[in-house]
Amino acid sequence: MTTVLEVRGLSAGYGPLRVLHEIDLAVGEGERVGLVGLNGHGKTTLLRSIMGLVDWRQGEVELDGASILKTPTHRLARAGVVMIPQGDALFPGLSVQDNLDSGAFATGWRERKKRRDRVLELFPRLAERLDQAAGTLSGGERRMCSVGRGLMSNARIYLIDEPSLGLAPGVAAGLYATLRELDLEGGSLVLAEQNQTLLEGWIGRVARIHGGRIVSIETAEASPGGEAAADRERRAGT
Repeated sequence: MTTVLEVRGLSAGYGPLRVLHEIDLAVGEGERVGLVGLNGHGKTTLLRSIMGLVDWRQGEVELDGASILKTPTHRLARAGVVMIPQGDALFPGLSVQDNLDSGAFATGWRERKKRRDRVLELFPRLAERLDQAAGTLSGGERRMCSVGRGLMSNARIYLIDEPSLGLAPGVAAGLYATLRELDLEGGSLVLAEQNQTLLEGWIGRVARIHGGRIVSIETAEASPGGEAAADRERRAGT
């Protein structure tokens, strides 16, 4: 499998606080990787480090074999590395359509419409609300819009940070049912999630992060269940 994204010996943090310690992770072309662990153990920081949004200390991050550590975030997006952050990072005063289209800012209108139609097939509720201000959507609809905007980019690799955060269990399950059906068109995916059960049956490998270190990388078939794994992490942290 051709490696698209490779992280080697990455240590990073915020100011004097080091959060990540010598992280190693490789993601192959078309691969779906889950990044699991308790809150506060480095999942979000790792995704933000890849995007150049966190202070880098040491190590390397490569896209298709070329270093991207010093690449500005907007250029990373143009190169095909797109992060869908936690929560609903939308433009609340703009319409659903304008929010979606902002995810394909570098394309012409024909390609933008093609991508928008693909996103609306995934999230038909958004098709009914294209002219509605994003800030007036329900919590689940805002999350759909946020994920849909990221998918408009047609990226080489998607970094998705806990899309279930703050959602009711039924809404989260519905969102993940859609994510399972995604055709990434050859793109790769790294999805950070605390609830590992949401990843079962569609993620190829699971990387477990604890205390800012990746402590295991396993195939999905061999990885332990979410609750049992969480219990082990809690015991490890005591």
